[in-house]
Amino acid sequence: MENGNREVVVYCASSAEIDPLYFDAASRLGELLAENNITCVNGAGREGLMGALNDAVLKNGGRVKGIIPQFMVDAGWGHALLTETIITETIHERKAAMVKSADAVIALPGGMGTLEELAEIITWRQLGLYHKPVIILNINNYYQPLLSFLEKMISEKFMKEVYRELWQVAVSPEAAVDLIRTMPDWNPGCTKYD
Repeated sequence: MENGNREVVVYCASSAEIDPLYFDAASRLGELLAENNITCVNGAGREGLMGALNDAVLKNGGRVKGIIPQFMVDAGWGHALLTETIITETIHERKAAMVKSADAVIALPGGMGTLEELAEIITWRQLGLYHKPVIILNINNYYQPLLSFLEKMISEKFMKEVYRELWQVAVSPEAAVDLIRTMPDWNPGCTKYD
């Protein structure tokens, strides 16, 4: 990933009732994105890890582009102080808009919404629809059951061995930022079902 106007999508939890160590990781990632002049793109939330991430980016002089569907705005879920807020009509439009210009995707721990977004972007990468790095930020081994399940998919031939290259795993925010600089883009030639 080159210097300049870089954007990284971060998927993460909106729950406010989780262990403080996850909040620490979200805040640290926000600091690092700001320090590295990387615009943070996310779902524009004000609660949970998303709120902590957004607050940390802004506190450290960074930029946050929030993309949120109208029904979430109406429910009062949006963060009011973001650098840029884009309102979409549907959740599907939101997800497509988030990754449209993204130089990488990072998944912090999260619930069903985060899991669904992560599965979708890995699928898009597999299909050649998204070529940029996808980083799973495995704080506190949160994603270990998912990573084991992905290995089961490969061992049982539901996915090719080469699909291990669809994602990389980081154990700290620092490692995640390093990976988005060094992880190669996906080779769309690997998407062929020969």
